[in-house]
Amino acid sequence: MTVKLIALDMDGTTLNNEGKISGRNRKTLEKAAAKGVNIVIATGRPRSALPKDVLEIGAIRYALTSNGARITDLAEGKTIYENCMSPLAAERSVELLRNYHYVIECFIDGVAYIDKWYYDEVKQSGESFRSVSYILNTRNPVEDIYQFILEHRNSIENININFEDISEKPAMRERLLTIPEATITSSFNHNLEIGGATTSKADALEHMCQIFGVGQDEMMAVGDSPNDIAMLKASGIPVAVGNAKDEVKAVARYIAPTNQEDGVADAIEKFVLG
Repeated sequence: MTVKLIALDMDGTTLNNEGKISGRNRKTLEKAAAKGVNIVIATGRPRSALPKDVLEIGAIRYALTSNGARITDLAEGKTIYENCMSPLAAERSVELLRNYHYVIECFIDGVAYIDKWYYDEVKQSGESFRSVSYILNTRNPVEDIYQFILEHRNSIENININFEDISEKPAMRERLLTIPEATITSSFNHNLEIGGATTSKADALEHMCQIFGVGQDEMMAVGDSPNDIAMLKASGIPVAVGNAKDEVKAVARYIAPTNQEDGVADAIEKFVLG
């Protein structure tokens, strides 16, 4: 089977634990692109939070962000596909989440917003259960995140709930599953993500396949987290990196080395360049 499209998760997959792309991964992507293979980033991050060193790779023209809520043509800087939450799902999410005290974020038009109280707390203390620099450099503070979501209910890509105590995550997931017209997934141990009724990396990649004229059996997808499972199931060659969650490995055809060991490069060398 000839691979014509490669879909790559970012954090924990293409990027190492320092949030950087290795020289080997970069060179391998460029070699695959030189063979005419289309390369797509498929991430839970919003467009504005894509790493600069990834954006500089000419081999990557399209970015599928916010778990499939948006596809951006990076060369032209324009959105070519959008699949946001319904106003009802946004309203019900706010209704439910107002009863708790979690760190809430929302993504709108490729930009991430966060409650000002938490942003200021992190800025002053220099401490967080997440990456401090990532929060300060990629999040925009707003006075009342819930009111902000309601004011933009027609254009919410997704809503993120972050847990300092991850033991609270399973019970909250069950509550979130009661929200109508929504999907619930997770990119990291400490978060849950609310998306639209049909939003997923797999849904957006189906549109990418149509754009490229590629069959989904000609796609290789590489990931590590629960939000990658749908796209792995939809691809002809599903690959999990060695550090992936067990449920992700369970749907993979091949287990590559970890993100610290250039697992993406290994998979491309094996299935595309080999």
